[in-house]
Amino acid sequence: MNRPFFSLLALLFLSTGMAAQLLSPNEFLPHEYGRQFTPHYQLVDYVRHVAANSPRVELRQYGLTNEGRPLLLAFISTPENLARMEDIRQNNLRYTGLLEGEPDSTLNRAIAWLSFGVHGNEAGASEASLSTLYELAHRSDEEVLSWIGNTIIILDPCINPDGFSRYTEWYRRYATKEPSPGGDTYEHDEPWPRGRVNHYLFDLNRDWAWQTQVETQSRIKEYRKWMPHVHVDFHEQYPGAHYYFAPAASPYHKYITDWQAEAQYEIGKNNASHFDQEGWLYFTREVFDLLYPSYGDTYPTFNGAIGMTYEQAGHGFAGRAYEMENGDTLTLMDRILHHTTAALSTVEIASKNASRLIENFQNYFDRANNGEAGHYKTFIIRGDNPEGRLRAFREILDKNGIRYGKAGSSSSLWAYSYQSGKEENILIMPEDLIVSACQPQSVLAQVLLEPEPELEDTLTYDITAWALPYAYGLKAYASTQRLDSEKMEEETAYWEEKQKPDTISPYAYLIEWSSMTDARFLAALLRKGVKARFANGQFTIEGQQYEPGTVVITRADNRKMDAGRFNEIMANTARELGQPLRTVSTGFADSGFDLGSGSLEFIEKPRVAVLTGEKTSANSFGEVWYFFEQCLDYPLFPIKPDQISGIEYSDYNVLVMPEGDYEIDEDGIESLSGWIRRGGRLIAIGSALAALEGKEGFSLSKYATEEEEEEAREERENTSLDRRLDPFAGQSRRYISQSIPGAIFKLQLDTSHPLAYGLDTYYSLKTSSDFYQLLKDTWNVGYIGEAPEVIGFAGSGALEDIKNTAVFAVQDKGRGAAIYLVDNPLFRGFWENGKFLFCNALFFAGQ
Repeated sequence: MNRPFFSLLALLFLSTGMAAQLLSPNEFLPHEYGRQFTPHYQLVDYVRHVAANSPRVELRQYGLTNEGRPLLLAFISTPENLARMEDIRQNNLRYTGLLEGEPDSTLNRAIAWLSFGVHGNEAGASEASLSTLYELAHRSDEEVLSWIGNTIIILDPCINPDGFSRYTEWYRRYATKEPSPGGDTYEHDEPWPRGRVNHYLFDLNRDWAWQTQVETQSRIKEYRKWMPHVHVDFHEQYPGAHYYFAPAASPYHKYITDWQAEAQYEIGKNNASHFDQEGWLYFTREVFDLLYPSYGDTYPTFNGAIGMTYEQAGHGFAGRAYEMENGDTLTLMDRILHHTTAALSTVEIASKNASRLIENFQNYFDRANNGEAGHYKTFIIRGDNPEGRLRAFREILDKNGIRYGKAGSSSSLWAYSYQSGKEENILIMPEDLIVSACQPQSVLAQVLLEPEPELEDTLTYDITAWALPYAYGLKAYASTQRLDSEKMEEETAYWEEKQKPDTISPYAYLIEWSSMTDARFLAALLRKGVKARFANGQFTIEGQQYEPGTVVITRADNRKMDAGRFNEIMANTARELGQPLRTVSTGFADSGFDLGSGSLEFIEKPRVAVLTGEKTSANSFGEVWYFFEQCLDYPLFPIKPDQISGIEYSDYNVLVMPEGDYEIDEDGIESLSGWIRRGGRLIAIGSALAALEGKEGFSLSKYATEEEEEEAREERENTSLDRRLDPFAGQSRRYISQSIPGAIFKLQLDTSHPLAYGLDTYYSLKTSSDFYQLLKDTWNVGYIGEAPEVIGFAGSGALEDIKNTAVFAVQDKGRGAAIYLVDNPLFRGFWENGKFLFCNALFFAGQ
């Protein structure tokens, strides 16, 4: 790439060279490339055209989006390399230890994966994938031939087709014929929910590790088959910024190796040389850090790659042209050229350093397999954790290729307890689940499981804690001692054995309430017309003790249903969902209460309305939408906020308010209060609570008394006076003293309240510094006490504010209730215990 880059611009429009039938993007597309956005179906058509007309390209479809759009990977190399691609892939996996056998050095090839357009409205990224693909498939100069000779390039042209289509279709429909560079026109004001997110309004660049979304699940399966040496995630940022590429900003996670940091620097220097040649502005080592493990740069990094984010000015605000502060105009073609240059520069440096990449890649996994990569050597998950939670935990380990087994025998060792936060001498039981750090995915396992990441710097871009044992509500330990494990028994056989009903036609079925597995089963039964109750206390029957929250399904409550049909529904649904069932032949309890007692509360089938639209946070609405449709498989009915004033109990008995910036007038508040008194149950999440704060009939208030509010006001005023001479420098660090970017807090929990049924402890992921002191005339079910227990970073000022504050609370009103979830339990869809708590709100609380 020593030639001036302007010749690439010509290549975008002229088809010459090795294959006359191979067309440039401009020749193939019906519009002028770089002057208009390309619809996704045309983007797909062009990628297929290149694959059909270039011997250097092989195309594979690896999945479909929720809206049925294809997910594609283009593999680019020499025809000889493509012919041996499976051998090359397997050889690379042998270096990791994921595949047995000795690697063959004659099959060594650098593997560079280029991912475009994870955020759909950052459309310049996916547009640039076409020119990048064309350059690599088309050019026959010595440079490109040398690159593809020792490198396999894997190109994903559009990670988020549904979001890309939402943005580009809107833009093409409403933008004027001539671009309008002024930022105040409609084409620069993308409507809710914007194209950044996928079908379920999830940010796919926060989902790599959690794999909640179908796009991520499909992509990671392919990623793990290849385990590339270099991965670039192509983004766009606000149009006033300059181009960003590696090296990344601090903080770096402590498990990032010196080699990975050094390689980022070398790649950045190579990019800089090409940008310098063109006189383009850029920046490095700012804003975009390498801590949170579920990004498109960190996740590949923790899988042994050189993972990087590249950011071009543009975003959904820029349109085809945008006037910048210096009077210049940023065009779509500018965005394409910058990204294409950075992509080709990365391929170039990867090819030149192929041997070093492979050597250090091998060293990375040698250290991983020997358990040298981190502090802890073994993670122990108690085998007596609820079965449904263990099942969900194993599923996320499987998705990430993290190996595990069972202890197989008893032994003792010293280990850190996630629950007590202390080192303890513990007895390992044979059925305990063991995750060893001596495995190919050692680093990823430690990053996801370690109790608390070590922060190099508190100025970070995202949440600072995410340990899966807290997210999944598991009793767990981490030890510096190595512990071997045995292979787990087959899960299918295990669950089939557990789910067999004890009798053919029992008096009642009982479901122990402890995980999302139980909640999905209850939801399925309610949808099929089965009537159920939940226990408001502990009871013992037929020698078995049952805890509060146990779901009881009796023949008596379902007498209108044919007995044979009823039992068939129970058995078939249990089999379909892998649900263990217990049965009893009598309603007479050994202790506690009988099955006809008033202590068994009838579960009214939820008819769920969810607020949506412009005042709603798109991410939060998407989390609720995804939860109901994909996690619970239960119907929901989205309505607009202005429909609150006319909500009828006969239509909906549950109303969910996702996070948002709502304005509810007096009529709306009065209507909402009346609906609750008639039996409606309101579930308000996060920032939605502000709309109810201080409103008549609702107990939400920042401060418990007027005196405390006045004290807080005076303290703020004094603090403001004290800071009058603060220097300009350091303002970011002063700000974070009042912030909580994302930390885990251990809650004080009232386990006797239905909102906490099935939970012994709860660790809440708090992503804001919003707080409400303990509420009056309200059940403060989950709260933070006088001495907050925190994992991750929380500013000193924020920690003071959240002392003695409510996190989850229930206010009874008439026959219904308002359920306040100050922390969002559905955040990004990966907090498994949060989803379970939300089910308590949905099925039990306020009934």
